[in-house]
Amino acid sequence: MYPYYDHYRQNQKLIKDLTKAINGEYSATQCYTKLAGMAPNAEQRDQINEILNDEKKHLQQFSQIFTTLTGKQPRPQMVEECGETYLEGLRASFKDEQKTTDFYHEIADEATDPVIKKIFRRAAYDEQNHAVWFLYYLGKEK
Repeated sequence: MYPYYDHYRQNQKLIKDLTKAINGEYSATQCYTKLAGMAPNAEQRDQINEILNDEKKHLQQFSQIFTTLTGKQPRPQMVEECGETYLEGLRASFKDEQKTTDFYHEIADEATDPVIKKIFRRAAYDEQNHAVWFLYYLGKEK
C-alpha cells in the first residue's frame, strides 16, 4: 500500500539489528581479549586471538553498513558479561556465539540488499565456527 513506508520500516529494523550486532561484536572483542589473556596455553590463546580477529572484522563491516545507512558513526557499548574465570568466559562465549549465529541468519534472511545478506550470512558461519571452538575448549577444561 505504501512502499516507501515499508522500506522505511525495514530500514529502521535493520538499523536496530545493526546496533545490537555492533554492541555484541564490541562486547565480544572486549571479552575475548580478556579470555585470551587467561588461556592456559599458547594453542588456546592463538585460537581465541583468531576468533577475536573475526569479531573485529565483523564490527568493522557492521559499522560500515550502519554509517552508510545512517550517515553517523556507531557508538558501541559493552552489553555482555565476560565471566571472571576462564571456564565462565568459555561458557558465556559459547552461549553467546550460538545465539548470535541465529540472530545473524535472521538478519541475512530479512535483508533485501545482497551485500548485507552476504556479510551477515558469512558472519553467521564464523560465529558457528567460534562456538565449536569454545565448546571444544570447554570440554578440555572440565
